[in-house]
Amino acid sequence: MNRLEDLEIYLLSEAFANEIWFTVAEWDYFAKDTLGKQLARSSDSIGGNIAEGFGRYHYKENKNFCYFSRGSLIETKGWIRKAKTRNLISEDQYLHFFKQLETIHLKLNTYIKYIGKKADDQNRGNSTSLMTNDPMTNDQ
Repeated sequence: MNRLEDLEIYLLSEAFANEIWFTVAEWDYFAKDTLGKQLARSSDSIGGNIAEGFGRYHYKENKNFCYFSRGSLIETKGWIRKAKTRNLISEDQYLHFFKQLETIHLKLNTYIKYIGKKADDQNRGNSTSLMTNDPMTNDQ
């Protein structure tokens, strides 16, 4: 795998962020300006950090950016809870978004574990590459 667009976790996080964006875009000015901006930024940051880490040369750097991504994911959960509490999203939307985040969270943890193994291999001098035979892609 040598393209970010082949990484399933990135595609899931990108689709999620787009869905959040279009939801927030329908809110009134006050809701958008306060909670909406925070929610959109944190959800965009999930995929943004995955992308930035993917572009790094060393696995350790990639892994660190995935940790940032996971932090943004947890932050996003908090903003979604607030959006539900403040009646900005319905119960169905809340459950839908949380289900998506849970899936992304599990897959991100798997990806972090995979990167950690690759980093260990790299430190031992093995020449395995994140760019080939990657179980994290859509086209296995």
